[in-house]
Amino acid sequence: MRSLRPWAALCAAAALALLTTTLTPSPAPAAASPPGGPAFATHSARAALARLLPRHVSQFTLVPARRSASGDWFSVSGRAGHLRVRGTSPAVILSGVNWYLKYTAKVDIGWPGRSTAKLPRTLPAPEGTVRRQASVPHRFALNDTDDGYSGAYRDWASYEKQIDLLALHGANEVFVQMGADAVYYQTLQEFGYSKQELRSWIPGPAHQPWWLMQNMSGFAGPVSERLIEDRAALGRRIAHRLRELGMTPVLPGYYGTVPPGFTERNPGGTVVPQGEWVGFERPDWLDPRTDVFPRVAASFYRHQRALFGDSAMYKMDLLHEGGRPGNVPVPDAARAVMKALQTARPGAVWTLIGWQKNPSTQIIDAVDKSRLLIVDGLSDRYDGLDRETTWHGAPYAFGTIPNFGGHTTVGANTAVWAELFDRWRTEPGSALAGIAYLPEGTGGNPVAYELFTELAWRTGPVDHAAWFAGYAERRYGGPDPHAARAWELLRTGPYSMPSGTWSEAQDSLFTARPRLTATSAASWSPGAMRYDPDTVREALAELLKVAPALRTTDAYRFDLVDVARQALANRSRSLLPEIKAAHDARDLSRFRAGAAEWKGDLVLLDRLLATDTRFLLGPWLADARSWGRTGAERDAAEFDARSILTTWGHRSGSDSGGLRDYANREWSGLVSDFYAMRWTTYLDSLDTALATGRPPAAIDWFALENAWNQRHDRYPVEPSGDPVATAAEVLDALPAAVPSVPAGSGRVR
Repeated sequence: MRSLRPWAALCAAAALALLTTTLTPSPAPAAASPPGGPAFATHSARAALARLLPRHVSQFTLVPARRSASGDWFSVSGRAGHLRVRGTSPAVILSGVNWYLKYTAKVDIGWPGRSTAKLPRTLPAPEGTVRRQASVPHRFALNDTDDGYSGAYRDWASYEKQIDLLALHGANEVFVQMGADAVYYQTLQEFGYSKQELRSWIPGPAHQPWWLMQNMSGFAGPVSERLIEDRAALGRRIAHRLRELGMTPVLPGYYGTVPPGFTERNPGGTVVPQGEWVGFERPDWLDPRTDVFPRVAASFYRHQRALFGDSAMYKMDLLHEGGRPGNVPVPDAARAVMKALQTARPGAVWTLIGWQKNPSTQIIDAVDKSRLLIVDGLSDRYDGLDRETTWHGAPYAFGTIPNFGGHTTVGANTAVWAELFDRWRTEPGSALAGIAYLPEGTGGNPVAYELFTELAWRTGPVDHAAWFAGYAERRYGGPDPHAARAWELLRTGPYSMPSGTWSEAQDSLFTARPRLTATSAASWSPGAMRYDPDTVREALAELLKVAPALRTTDAYRFDLVDVARQALANRSRSLLPEIKAAHDARDLSRFRAGAAEWKGDLVLLDRLLATDTRFLLGPWLADARSWGRTGAERDAAEFDARSILTTWGHRSGSDSGGLRDYANREWSGLVSDFYAMRWTTYLDSLDTALATGRPPAAIDWFALENAWNQRHDRYPVEPSGDPVATAAEVLDALPAAVPSVPAGSGRVR
């Protein structure tokens, strides 16, 4: 249950936790622990293992090991039923357990989906002693957008599971933004702002990531003080658990974001207006050269320490996505931001995202590069990148953003990762110092997460085909020729997309705002198929032939629903042009047949999604409402959670800013009540126009969509129906061959 203690008690408890908790940040080039450093307790790793493998935890002995000069490592040894896992931190020990599960026991704990139900009662022995060395010191996880698109209203149990999965897969640095609103709230009261003003300036939790990036403010607010307190309590718990596991909670740093009217309240605190960001007015930027800036920064870090403790890494991006320096020299600003950080946290690493033109070399060259880490979001997206030259030798992590907005579409540039990471890492003079897993929303594409995170524990290139073959066996807990064939098809299709323009697959046209010329749902998604759609359809056919004994695994059920969903979504890209051709030819009979198939596909899609909890809208909305105490608070949270998926923001941001459907996803409830509602309205209007010869009626899409955002109807939180039978219906509904659609236009980020 979330803490409801008064604010003073919250801060006092945080300070007490700080005094009684040993902080164990992960190693960083700027502040690495010396080889042979102090030992650590393994109780946190054992507790995680008990959550992950409750029936088998007693068969593991967990042993702390000294970190060598070359960094983290783990080893696995022992006999059947008596396994010994050594590692250089509790999280690294868990990574060793995971390596054993994958390559000795041959089962999978994925994100999501697992096949551990197939483990024998007595665990098998490894062949000798298995030892793996981390190939990079930084193993960073989570995008700035994660809380918004993965679920801002999750509870502790959800975050605990996320942390377990991150540790299991080798992460040692995790971005934590939960509770950052409390830091700003406390800090800015010292600089002339009332509580009410600040609660109106802070957005709803689902939109706070973009406020922290200085893109917008206020939307879906005001927030309550109780909500701020509860988020701070949860954020402190997340940071504490990461430290227990020997992982670094990467906290937001202060770089100058202030509310309106700052200069009037603080003479000498000059601000630079930041203009607009896709239809939203951006918060002002406090000139870091002023005498006021270091005082605000010191207050920020003081309150952050009281609530969440210290860290070795702080995430912040100056002038992100179109920020304006005005008359402020960027190098001077960078030096002031770094000075404030080092004053508050000596030796800390300033972490920045590599995205578009960020970070500027003016920032990089102005500060001590050994105190920087750039987590690159574009490593696998464009050809010909030279990060050493671009970033003047600053340390960076090879990173990927395999989805945007938390799209449910499958696919990633995994073949690019398998070849490029090791080549970049081993080039002479390489500044590559880590990996960075940066999906905008987590919980999809488990095979991509598995492969990408494993790169950090390999010292040579990955055999892409062999790796997928092994994955197919352990994913469902045993070998099966049809599973192997399905994953080979998926490997050569959606998981072998090339670099050059995109790092994600196309989204579904079922989720697009209706128009006959639609080529994407989100404004910045690919405008055409990025792989042969027949690979997914054929993979679905193979999955439906997997042996019944393996169909009982959670991983199989998730994958079957996901692949069937994708096969049906791909059909939208060939069906819509058929509907358009009939409409343009004024062939009412053919148009009605196409429209009927489209509507029927949406009904079938919703029934398919209803069979798996992870494709339900209900839990997303129930989580949001659970954070409210009053009816008004519950309704505000639900609006926040609904709108981030649909209109995203207000009319300007949604329409002219292009944010509508940015976070589109195929979930039961969202498909039936939102996407199907839009398409039925649209197709029926075209039908009437064709039948009467009159122009179709104009539709105010934003008004229609925002009316849904403000509803409070309930959706199931438990699955219903048979996933295997419904997936078979999907296969039967698909044409024998889905023709590729010619490349459409898509706006490139």
